[in-house]
Amino acid sequence: MAKRDLRALMQPAAAGMFMKQFLRWALVCCAGVFLAYTLSALKVNKAPSDPWAAHCLSQFLSDARSFSTATSDLKTTVNDLSAGDTASLTHARQALLRCRLSYKKIEYFMEYFFAYPVNLYNRAPVHEIEEPYMEYQSPVGLQLIEDLLYGEDPFAQKQALQEQAAVVQSTAADIPASVYGFEATGVQVAESLSQELIRVMALGIAGYDAPVCKSGLPESAVALQSVKAVLAAKTAGEQNLYADSCMHYLDKAIVLLQASTGFDTFDRLSLLTDALLPAQEYLNRYCCQQYPGIGGEGAYNYNARHLFRPDALRQAAFDRLAQSDTAAGLVALGKLLFSDNRLSGDNTRSCATCHKPSLYFSDGLKGSPTIGNGGSTRRNAPSLLYSSYQYGQFLDARDASLEKQIYTVLQNPDEMHSRLDDVVRKLDNKTYRPLLRKAFSQAGKQITPAMIARAIAAYERSLSPFNSAFDRYINGDHNAMNVSQRRGFNLFMGKALCGTCHFAPLFNGTLPPLFNRTELEVLGTPDGGSLDKPVPDTDSGRFGIFPIEFYQYAFKTPTVRNAGETAPYMHNGSFTTLEDLIEFYNRGGGAGIGLEVPTQTLSPRKLNLSQAEIADLKSFMLALKDSL
Repeated sequence: MAKRDLRALMQPAAAGMFMKQFLRWALVCCAGVFLAYTLSALKVNKAPSDPWAAHCLSQFLSDARSFSTATSDLKTTVNDLSAGDTASLTHARQALLRCRLSYKKIEYFMEYFFAYPVNLYNRAPVHEIEEPYMEYQSPVGLQLIEDLLYGEDPFAQKQALQEQAAVVQSTAADIPASVYGFEATGVQVAESLSQELIRVMALGIAGYDAPVCKSGLPESAVALQSVKAVLAAKTAGEQNLYADSCMHYLDKAIVLLQASTGFDTFDRLSLLTDALLPAQEYLNRYCCQQYPGIGGEGAYNYNARHLFRPDALRQAAFDRLAQSDTAAGLVALGKLLFSDNRLSGDNTRSCATCHKPSLYFSDGLKGSPTIGNGGSTRRNAPSLLYSSYQYGQFLDARDASLEKQIYTVLQNPDEMHSRLDDVVRKLDNKTYRPLLRKAFSQAGKQITPAMIARAIAAYERSLSPFNSAFDRYINGDHNAMNVSQRRGFNLFMGKALCGTCHFAPLFNGTLPPLFNRTELEVLGTPDGGSLDKPVPDTDSGRFGIFPIEFYQYAFKTPTVRNAGETAPYMHNGSFTTLEDLIEFYNRGGGAGIGLEVPTQTLSPRKLNLSQAEIADLKSFMLALKDSL
């Protein structure tokens, strides 16, 4: 996550918790450094046997020393802050920007090979829980320094700034100790470059880790320069069409980024179509040529042309059953079951009752009707489109698979109110028996709940068309989106900061470049939708699954693909129009409209979007409508 403010941190209890975490971190860090130096006494720090990896390590160590120097400068300028001295504040902010730029030179290496220390340099300025181990992480690092330096009264935060600068400086100084005995291969270096390119396209240009100072564009240029330099070292003295073409488009992207006149007005769409996507296509071809099988079972498919192709992400990486959902008739069988009322206890409703295909697999209601009693569910029925590209089903992410979700819905007394054995009994008939047995190659065997759930899940996994006007545009049809929609995309990925939570290309909370976790956010959504007289919502969200303070009111970030067809919005259906929804974010979420939301992860800062910009954002979201 990238966003946020320090209200929770600045509260006494949370501040105490932060200091405990800080001290724990210091002890761990000291122990780690001691261990590293102990190991160094026992073995020689030999370079990787792969020449390219060896060169990469050498360059990394040189750039890491520069980063360490930059962190020392940052620490000095923070120490020199003097109340009312605007020059000292300017110097500290400039030092932060230099530090961030210096870090971007080594980001590709650090993120790939040393992911844990990255948290200390670039962790979001909010409290987070890292699942599945439920590890608590307090705010720390460069993003927190940014939030403090650009806050309402940075001088009053000098002590906190000094503590943070000291953490960053000391850990940066210890980077060389972390590479004792380091080994790497060429394929790992290639993967690190590919991941960095995705990181730039999906996060860097969107301002993900610098949303306040808005330095994402020059930082992205620096990151691309590192990618190009490392790739050039591999191909020095030889000609390779794929590598040469990739470097040509990287150069083009760097020039466009360096020529930018401002974060809010930059044309990201042209950057992608004219430079970054061609660069990625040629990098993918080069990687596959040099390292067949690169990527393994990861989410990103190196055989795809680029990130915005329908085959760019492998469903099997999100769900191991997805790779075997190709049995003859399985999806068709799931589609048939999806609309069968016999799945419900009283034979009055099916999955399609609340997830209507005609309404893009939602139902247009604030809460769906409950079965048998005339009530309504507490939460809005989310669209099932693209539901296979996430790591948690339901708005509180309580189920880890589509199959588990189906079992939950079937047995929920408010939704389907069935018993699994009863469902099997009702479907064990001349219509379904041969279809199920054919799909599962189990002639003569008994039908099971697992077979039914698997078939429906296979159908749900097929609901990812990737054929919207935006998809057509980004893949070469430049007549597919109008001028307003193109402006809207640039706002979405820029000034409006939508892309810092709704990550491209899925535009949901599944985080690039590894796409290995789906984020939850605390937005402070009001009950009833009023922005002028907001009423707090009482739905505790994921806190009901894990009663941890920072999960209070946390909900999964859904995709905004087809958002124009799936009103009302939010977990409680509070907002009936896209304009109201955008205005909620424009004002800074719940905290921005005056609610007390101490754990809010969305920044309470106003976006200052004009009515024309809101209209353009809406136009872009409408361009995400698929043809079903």
